[in-house]
Amino acid sequence: MTSKYSSTSVETTLQSAITSSGATSMTVSSGTGAALMGGVTLGASNVDVFTVAIDVDTINEEIVFITNQSSDTMTIVRGQAGSSAVTHTAGATVKHVLSSYDLTNFQGTVSPVVSIGFGGSTSGTTTVQATAVAGTNTLTLPATTSDTLAGLAATQTLTNKTLTAPKVNLAFNAQTGTTYTLVAIDSGKLVTTSNASAVVVTIPPSIFAAGEQINVQSIGVGLTSFAAGVGVTITSTGATPTAPILRARYSAATIICTAANTFTVVGDLT
Repeated sequence: MTSKYSSTSVETTLQSAITSSGATSMTVSSGTGAALMGGVTLGASNVDVFTVAIDVDTINEEIVFITNQSSDTMTIVRGQAGSSAVTHTAGATVKHVLSSYDLTNFQGTVSPVVSIGFGGSTSGTTTVQATAVAGTNTLTLPATTSDTLAGLAATQTLTNKTLTAPKVNLAFNAQTGTTYTLVAIDSGKLVTTSNASAVVVTIPPSIFAAGEQINVQSIGVGLTSFAAGVGVTITSTGATPTAPILRARYSAATIICTAANTFTVVGDLT
């Protein structure tokens, strides 16, 4: 059940008495039901509750949950939050209250909490959930006025970060044909070429940004050369600077994007 609250609920009184047992509804003074609910609408099938006290601040005080409202008649669950169902006479005060049930529920769901959901700024929700851990652990959020957290599964750019003893696993892209044109996901990878004949690796335009690198190693008998796509400029120390060739089998080189559509190839070139 979901508890509902109102800061505009107006206190009222019972129109007729209710007994200490058996009564599962109550009727408040004529025309005051809506004011008591303070704008709260309860979902169908008793999924929501609205907490009120009858005979407030007296020895006969009883906490009840309103689960449904029809004008001035309420369906109620008796004897809640440690109170007991007792007889209440006509004219008894009925008031919306915050009970020990609400506070205990809040304490149990917030500290500690297995997961907590946040409503999105426009739609949807995000749930933050802790994994199984031993003992008490502390996650410290950065002291900043505005920031975005990095996620393991998200594609993000980290700026101005110092990595101490990082472990970077190199990804591979194995090619066995005689021609291959680099693609965006080759950035940061090792592209291997393996063919008995010569292999040409083409660097395409408008794919890579300055600072991106692609490693290439020739592991086949056929030597690997680099070709410039339309509008691409290649520089190197190779015998043919704009179309360098790896020197021998197992030679490797790194293609570095130095500016838009401009690359330098450094490595074991012929």
